[in-house]
Amino acid sequence: MTIANALAYMPGFGNDFETESLPGALPQGQNSPQRCAYGLYAEQLSGSPFTAPRGANERSWLYRIRPSVRHTGDFRPHDRPLWKTAPHVEPGVLSLGQRRWDPAPWPEEPTDFLSGMRTMTTTGDAATQVGMATHVYMLSADMVDDYFFNADAELMIVPQEGSLMIFTELGCIELSPLEIAILPRGMIFQVARAEGTERARGYVCENYGAKFTLPERGPIGANCLANPRDFKTPVAAFEDKETPCRIHVKWCGGFYVTDVGQSPLDVVAWHGNFAPYKYDLRTFSPVGAIGFDHPDPSIFTVLTAPSGEAGTANIDFVIFPPRWMVAEHSFRPPWYHRNIMSEFMGLIAGRYDAKEEGFVPGGISLHNMMMPHGPDASAFEKASTVELKPVKLSDTMAFMFETRFPQMLTGYAAGLTTLQPGYVRCWDGLERRFDGTPEGRWE
Repeated sequence: MTIANALAYMPGFGNDFETESLPGALPQGQNSPQRCAYGLYAEQLSGSPFTAPRGANERSWLYRIRPSVRHTGDFRPHDRPLWKTAPHVEPGVLSLGQRRWDPAPWPEEPTDFLSGMRTMTTTGDAATQVGMATHVYMLSADMVDDYFFNADAELMIVPQEGSLMIFTELGCIELSPLEIAILPRGMIFQVARAEGTERARGYVCENYGAKFTLPERGPIGANCLANPRDFKTPVAAFEDKETPCRIHVKWCGGFYVTDVGQSPLDVVAWHGNFAPYKYDLRTFSPVGAIGFDHPDPSIFTVLTAPSGEAGTANIDFVIFPPRWMVAEHSFRPPWYHRNIMSEFMGLIAGRYDAKEEGFVPGGISLHNMMMPHGPDASAFEKASTVELKPVKLSDTMAFMFETRFPQMLTGYAAGLTTLQPGYVRCWDGLERRFDGTPEGRWE
């Protein structure tokens, strides 16, 4: 087995990259020469229609040991009962209301990235490329001779515990908590535990729609939020392995497997802009109120997957990182609200400032469209009476997968023993405080 340039990265978001594991493997001045160097095959991987506008056109040229047609054979169905795809509505499962979970229990049997995937919510329709699904993954084993690609969606992987080694067709990504990775639709990859990791868990967003991109900054201008230079794309790396392997495929919600005689991760060189990447959430440069009032959470958007309606996302990926709170005569935590967007929230580390208790790292909350939510009673009391001096929120990282569609719970999510049945009670202490007297006006 040969793995070249295993862990090196190229900076930039949406750049047109070029990289090679062997000198001269990448053709110059053309994409498809009559004979490629080293006896390689030229192949294009398209992430958009050929006729997409130049700014939206995505493709990469791969130079590989075998063309990918040799990495497929006869497909046979393969059951993955805990990985669901939209449209998916289970009878008797109520998605209406506010929900919160402690971390999902670890499987008793060894699980790899695929068998350890558990779907929490789905929405939209994968076949028409709209909507999303949310998952948790828990793994204690590596994919050794197994590889996977998802024809339905691109994947965002958000580790919460333990580090991963993700070997894609275009290179290797080491991924740890407080980082995310994006794996493009159709990209073949394999997941193993990074050195020193016994088991790992985290969250996955399966994006059926338009790919994630950077949000427009508007009046914020040219800097801050997620800066393009902090996104890292791996350099070329290839696996030269001539042993029986299995390629697993997710296609239109079904799972299939095919047997091949070699590793499909055999791309020696490539160039283009359709590629995997990772991003360190600690490099997000937040902006906020430096006078008064709490700004909208949209200022914490790292990536967005746009819909056909301007300003209304198929998915927004939003984080709540460490930051200073300095607003004067203002209620500083997130305010109470009802939202046309549906919010799936996870906690990677620390504590979320709107919840004093009950929301722990590895946990999940779901506030579906138009469901009221906000600080619990103790957080409200604390924020209403605390001395308003500059405060640094440290050692925290929460995130949201937010979508314009209602998120439908799976039977797995609804039946988890870690579902908190009394979550809605966290607001019971918000008693009537109204005093209509002149004295009450100045309380």
